Amino acid sequence: MTKLSPDKSRFAEIDTWVFDLDNTLYPQTADLWPKIDARITLFMMRLFGLDAISLRALQKHYYRQYGTTLRGLMTEHGIDAEAYLAYVHDIDRSSLAHNHSLAEAIAALPGRKLILTNGSRHHAIETAKQLGIDHVFEDIFDIIAADFIAKPDEGAYARFFERLKIEPKRAAIFEDIDRNLIVPHARGMTTVLVLPPHDEGPERETWEIATGDEPHVDFVTDDLVGFLEGLAATPSS
Repeated sequence: MTKLSPDKSRFAEIDTWVFDLDNTLYPQTADLWPKIDARITLFMMRLFGLDAISLRALQKHYYRQYGTTLRGLMTEHGIDAEAYLAYVHDIDRSSLAHNHSLAEAIAALPGRKLILTNGSRHHAIETAKQLGIDHVFEDIFDIIAADFIAKPDEGAYARFFERLKIEPKRAAIFEDIDRNLIVPHARGMTTVLVLPPHDEGPERETWEIATGDEPHVDFVTDDLVGFLEGLAATPSS
């Protein structure tokens, strides 16, 4: 499934390519995010001692209100953010296979390639290494670089644009969560929503489920490699 704007050649002016990490650069059918999600619940269980049902409800509340559970815990409970990140990202990534096709497709894009994640830089590096794509990225902008302001907050993108000297109108962004595309679209970025094939992705809250018809979504695909390979064939004029 791919939704294209009337003029795909708009990508000809793009010189900065921005990718979310989790559930975007690896398949949404992978087991990484469920592992991270479980670690978040365990962290909160140690912190609050609540039953699992209450913890899940609190976790989802923070995620919806603050963009990440971490931000909610920092704001309302003053937790040590770096200790939290180290704990929740301490997972086994060996189930991820090298994706040579993805590495080649990203490498073929003209200009800068960046990762923008609400996770940690360490998690992004280790995951990209496991996928065999770490060498194609110029830099990673993580939640620490964003001063713990998470997507979709406008402040996260403002810090990203300023620190990495990005001109939004010459940049494209790939994300699996549509609300994380609202600010980029408003700032002039070309937005691409990456959906799972055949609705096989992770469990989502009702408010998280996107169709690709949202006004802030320029393109939608359930085949990231195929989409990027298609861009390589796009005429430059």
